[in-house]
Amino acid sequence: MTKSERERTAVVGILMGSDTDLPVMSEAGNTLERFGIAYEMEVVSAHRTPARAHEYATTAAKRGLKVLIVGAGAAAHLAGVMAANTTLPVIGVPLASSALNGLDALLATVQMPGGIPVATMAIDKAGAVNAAIFAAEILGLSDPEIARRLMAHKEELVRGVAEKNARLKQQLAEKK
Repeated sequence: MTKSERERTAVVGILMGSDTDLPVMSEAGNTLERFGIAYEMEVVSAHRTPARAHEYATTAAKRGLKVLIVGAGAAAHLAGVMAANTTLPVIGVPLASSALNGLDALLATVQMPGGIPVATMAIDKAGAVNAAIFAAEILGLSDPEIARRLMAHKEELVRGVAEKNARLKQQLAEKK
């Protein structure tokens, strides 16, 4: 799928407050690609481009998006701004971009006021991956192919743990 095809058929929007967030947020894109889910990715700042943030959120559903994944560090207002301006599910990824290593972003993202929900993931790359999987779970409720791919993913996790357990048992047996 080319970039233009992916953007034309995007159902997930991945947003970040700065291009320096790309190494983390690209993990969400990579994970969505594994599930065959089209996405668009943009830099939108809640503080430096508030009009653009508002426009993105208010037009997202009309453009065919179904879920937003939003990464932000420090004050981490971007996910809240998105959630305040759309009825789409918003998944927040706190980024470790400040001296507090993401704790400030985690607390800002998780403490949304009642009525403006943001599903909050772990800090940084694990959070970006989990955000994409959570988006796939939301989309999988109405898309059997995505649901099938999610089941295959879970089965792969089970196989991976079984293989690690077998290696551990082998290493322990060799020590005897």
